[in-house]
Amino acid sequence: MCGIIGYIGTKEAQPILLNGLRRLEYRGYDSAGITILSPDRALLGIRKLPGKVKQLEELLRNQPLEGFLGLGHSRWATHGLVNYENAHPHTDCSGEIAIVHNGIIENYHLLKERLIKEGHIFRSQTDTEVVAHLIEKYYQEDLENAVRCALKEIKGSYALGIISSREPGKLIGCRCGSPLIVGVGKDGNFLASDIPAILDYTNLVIYLNDNEMAIITEKQIEIKDFEGRLLKRKVNRIEWDISLAEKNGYPHFMLKEIYEQPYVLNQICKRRLLEKEILLEEMQMENKELKNFKKIFIVACGTAYHAGLVGKYIIEELAGIPVEVDTSSEFRYRSVILDKKSLVLAISQSGETADTLACVREAKQKGIKVISICNVVGSSLTRDSDGVIYTQAGPEIGVASTKAYTAQLAILYLFAFYLAKIKGKIEDKKLGLLLEDFRNLSLHMEKILKEEKEIKRIAQRFFKVDCFLYLARGRDFPNALEGALKLKEISYIHAEGYPAGEMKHGPIALIDENMPVVCIIPQSRLYEKMLSNLQEVKARKGKVIALATEGDEIIKKHADEIIWLPQVNELFTPLITVLPLQFLAYHIAVLRGCDVDQPRNLAKSVTVE
Repeated sequence: MCGIIGYIGTKEAQPILLNGLRRLEYRGYDSAGITILSPDRALLGIRKLPGKVKQLEELLRNQPLEGFLGLGHSRWATHGLVNYENAHPHTDCSGEIAIVHNGIIENYHLLKERLIKEGHIFRSQTDTEVVAHLIEKYYQEDLENAVRCALKEIKGSYALGIISSREPGKLIGCRCGSPLIVGVGKDGNFLASDIPAILDYTNLVIYLNDNEMAIITEKQIEIKDFEGRLLKRKVNRIEWDISLAEKNGYPHFMLKEIYEQPYVLNQICKRRLLEKEILLEEMQMENKELKNFKKIFIVACGTAYHAGLVGKYIIEELAGIPVEVDTSSEFRYRSVILDKKSLVLAISQSGETADTLACVREAKQKGIKVISICNVVGSSLTRDSDGVIYTQAGPEIGVASTKAYTAQLAILYLFAFYLAKIKGKIEDKKLGLLLEDFRNLSLHMEKILKEEKEIKRIAQRFFKVDCFLYLARGRDFPNALEGALKLKEISYIHAEGYPAGEMKHGPIALIDENMPVVCIIPQSRLYEKMLSNLQEVKARKGKVIALATEGDEIIKKHADEIIWLPQVNELFTPLITVLPLQFLAYHIAVLRGCDVDQPRNLAKSVTVE
């Protein structure tokens, strides 16, 4: 959620910290700030404010900070209002210790009450500030030891960056439940909540695990557990280039990432398909074990949950295995009946989604096997899972997921094909034909991209309405949910996705001449059923925006607007119908003047519960 960047080295810290915060803007935030130790190593200068990094840059132009050790932070409010006092960094009473934090300190009320009684003076409403005062309480001669003592009293999830003017050559990072990485550089070393923050300076990183601490100096990095034991950790090389996290001429990251989807799918095919062979080698599970699972539980949040719903349809249809799909926040708190014949399939773009991680860890404690579908190599989810299938979609910067969703869908299709093959549910000839169709989907996606101008025209007709309804059946129903989610995420228009057959059980009451209804109606075995639902909308004067297969003459008689879809095997329509929905949401949001890449109140990676 929040963004963290830290630096210690031979270069001026201010431009490095600001650049890191700019790279982390996609995560969503409401405040920003930095602290830098002065060149004489006597004072911790702090500049912070509610607002954007651009405003912080303006402040620092007038009130610059010099020095070679510092921390930067972008805050997504959880405790306390969005104001100056609650923006990070936070300090202790003396102003000698500064910290930044991502996560939630669950017992901060009790700690704060006790610290106030002991004479500590608090300046904010945040849970974070208690950590600074706890460190102050235990700080005698050694910052590292003081941090370790403080952590023993804290309950919750956190990633922390800590510096002190009393130990000017040291930067400390701590992780428990929130992502944190260490960057290994030539002119110094780094601390960050995500890779893009430091990729301009180094592509060498160490991933901290839970209950680990990094003690970082200009020339040395030590990783220890919370008991102080030294750990050996691997340095990982990041393969993707920082240019992938640039707009490259597009007005928004979201639009760029919509256009990248054919390329992403094509790359998945090149990496994963060898004639009729499906390559899922990092799954690290023998076919004998995989084919013996009797039930699959898919856990995910948000857009990844919608991908999981599509996965349910195709896995059950192709492989004949029953599948349950849960939002992670519900799965972890209900009495799920799991046994050794169950497989948990966890989906997360970032690999740091708090609720999904909790589900995986709970499943592992029960001895249940877990395979994750993830975009980020080395993320917590991939390390906690028995096996992983990487989507390899490249960095997704827009908060509203687009290409990561289609990549997740593509991997789920390949997983379903793989399962069907090893379980003997599909003949080689049929599989070969389906894989050939799958390879051609990127070409069909390219056709849809050419419809952007027409979709923008439709958006201009409807961008002022207050409510949308999305209807679909079968495999396309999850895309009705996804289309509605995209619209509400970035345009702030209320939208609902519904199974079309359920319309008469409530949503039909909403339909009148002011209600646009997006009907996903490609050619399929459910076409006639879907057409009947569309006609019911028209009978109540609703405005129908139809996503229909090119050449459909019937739909022309009933729809107010039509977005044409290329003819594809009906098994694959979810990979095709989602693109127009992304375009529609995007252009409506732009016309309404919304911040498409950083919608209000949202974060790219939800790393707190």
